[in-house]
Amino acid sequence: MTHSEILRAWYSEVWEKGNIDAIDQYFAPETMAEGLIPEMQVGADDFRDLVMAFRHVLGEIQVDLPKIIENGDWASAVLHVRTSRADNGAPLEVTGQVMARFKGDKMVEAYNQFDFVSLFEQLGQFPQDTLPVCMTGQRLDWA
Repeated sequence: MTHSEILRAWYSEVWEKGNIDAIDQYFAPETMAEGLIPEMQVGADDFRDLVMAFRHVLGEIQVDLPKIIENGDWASAVLHVRTSRADNGAPLEVTGQVMARFKGDKMVEAYNQFDFVSLFEQLGQFPQDTLPVCMTGQRLDWA
């Protein structure tokens, strides 16, 4: 498999199908991914919890990788995630990026960026226009 095919299979099996047993197939046991949770690295066990948490608040997940670049042991991809709210079925779209280094058929290093602000806005957990409001210097207040 090419690195692009491995990334596609990772998102298909783990994120779209919710097959948390497949995590070990694509993710080396000692690998720690960065960027998903600030100041925290995410290992295989953390991914199991993260996938289950996402699948609890989201409907069916579709991950497209419209742009992928491979260079040696590395692959980098743009993510376009389409899903819905589990509570009311409202459609959601979120973008992200991943950059991963491979050894054989497993990811051994991963760096992620995911637009959590947009996700939580669409889930109704952050107010609409959170980022523009914060950029004005205003604080978000929860009543």
